[in-house]
Amino acid sequence: MSLFDLDSRVAIVTGSSRGIGRAIAERLAEQGARVVISSRSLEACQPVADAINAVRGPGRAIAIEANISSKEGLSRLVERTREAFGRIDILVCNAATNVHFGPMSGLEDSQFRKIFENNVLSNHWLIQMVAPEMIARRDGAIIIISSVAGLMGSSLIGAYGVSKAADFQLARNLAAELGPHNVRVNCIAPGLVRTQFARTLWENPGIADAARTHTPLRRLGEPDDVAGAAVFLSAPAARFVTGQIIVVDGGATVAGSSLGE
Repeated sequence: MSLFDLDSRVAIVTGSSRGIGRAIAERLAEQGARVVISSRSLEACQPVADAINAVRGPGRAIAIEANISSKEGLSRLVERTREAFGRIDILVCNAATNVHFGPMSGLEDSQFRKIFENNVLSNHWLIQMVAPEMIARRDGAIIIISSVAGLMGSSLIGAYGVSKAADFQLARNLAAELGPHNVRVNCIAPGLVRTQFARTLWENPGIADAARTHTPLRRLGEPDDVAGAAVFLSAPAARFVTGQIIVVDGGATVAGSSLGE
């Protein structure tokens, strides 16, 4: 078996109608996985699933609508995935929210709650829903898409960074809990990636130029840059990797770059 063979594996990827989530779903399918494309809008998800099926063959991808802010919606996502594919082997918690840009002194309580609940609590919910079957099979890979914002201070996306730092600890705790059952839990921490989600940052010439200048690879990230790390963590190649943070940022953090400064 290839170290990157995902044949017969089933993956749920939240927030996969575009950006990083879509790239991850497409690359998992490329390696043989059956994938669930999920976001708040079925109309946005279905074309992505159709495109994967057109390339990889019928039935390789399905679209299921789910809002990460709804525990009931996430439960339906899991149930419908099992109905369609019979199992869940890989979970990629990619969907996230950031409703506040600027100093935390201007952050409203409702905004902080929404950021934390969507970026941390929803991941906890979804992982608890899929973990039992992974434990029973003694096999599973769970990936949380976090951010380098959780590794550094920022005057622009501080609240988002707090939630992403919490995701690191969520992964570490669950890696310790689930490791004895051969279920792996890891985080990916992307830097500034050219997605719709991060458009406020990379469309700002000052921020984008500073990011390029202070990033050793001298460019912004692209969704596929993150997808490769997700494939690795999902595959047998990472069978001895758990509780880790893989930073995918072109070297920005080692060079001391900080978003929002």
